Amino acid sequence: MKLVPLGDKVVVKQLEAIETTKSGIVLTGGAKEKPQEAEVVAVGPGGVIDGKEIKMEVKPGQKVMYSKYAGTEVKLDGEEFIILKQNDILAIVEE
Repeated sequence: MKLVPLGDKVVVKQLEAIETTKSGIVLTGGAKEKPQEAEVVAVGPGGVIDGKEIKMEVKPGQKVMYSKYAGTEVKLDGEEFIILKQNDILAIVEE
């Protein structure tokens, strides 16, 4: 199966949480901070939404930073994804 977002929605896959601190302390499951960095999996078509022209700025494969409490978490075929609006994406991470 495949997720195909509609409108200005973006499907992202969250990157792995950091398991050790900079000083070398290993964190347990509950102490790990939820990362706000994810990889874009799929992008909606954009278009006219609520009377405004929306141009999609992100592409599949890009890494992005998104708002901490943004989006809806979904599970499909045993994998976890987050579906969020493009305006919940704060920045594109370039390496």
